[in-house]
Amino acid sequence: MNHEMRTVENIGAVLFDMDGTLINSEPYWLIAETALMARYGHVWTDEDQAYCLGGPLPKVGRYMSTLAHQAQDADYFENELVRLVAEEFRNGLEFMPGAKELVEELLSLKIPMALVSASPRVLVDAAISLLPSGTFVFTVSSQDVAVSKPDPQCYLLAADRLGVPIEQCVVLEDSKTGITAGIASGAVVVGIPSLITYPPTARLFLRENLVGLTASELTLIFQSQNVGATL
Repeated sequence: MNHEMRTVENIGAVLFDMDGTLINSEPYWLIAETALMARYGHVWTDEDQAYCLGGPLPKVGRYMSTLAHQAQDADYFENELVRLVAEEFRNGLEFMPGAKELVEELLSLKIPMALVSASPRVLVDAAISLLPSGTFVFTVSSQDVAVSKPDPQCYLLAADRLGVPIEQCVVLEDSKTGITAGIASGAVVVGIPSLITYPPTARLFLRENLVGLTASELTLIFQSQNVGATL
């Protein structure tokens, strides 16, 4: 590997977040969170949803247990929430605007892709069942790492498995936890903030959504953010 300072011209891989980036699953999480907390007399608010957006699930479980005055422990809330969301997934899923088109173009150009999620394996597998086999080289779930987002471990693992330096990866994310993980990993991040604001940061490009985003635009973003990267 050349350790001289140089401009990286080509994207090595694209790493997709799942919930709210690839698939429109946030409404299902909202339905499940609202129903679960209603059992304990708590009305789930926009602020609650924003706080829990992007997980990780242990954080959500602890938060729900606190709101329920420890009527059940955090593990119960985490497991029950996943069970309810999985039930909602069986009703069908849809892609986020622009996501399917971008995936199809990257696939046609043979740019490697991985799906990197803070959701458990059961939900990741349900989501990728929407796609042709082989769309993603592999997937990373919350159960594949010791610490989930906002820790960068999941993205570092993805880059390592792909055999691509993380500095040559572009991460697509919508949540604060995910954007934080992507930036901390050393990747270039395209953020599509949902229910949150995120301050300007090096190696971060903000976009309203994925509609119209092409491989060519991703490459321009990557090149502009990656000038002087050390590889």
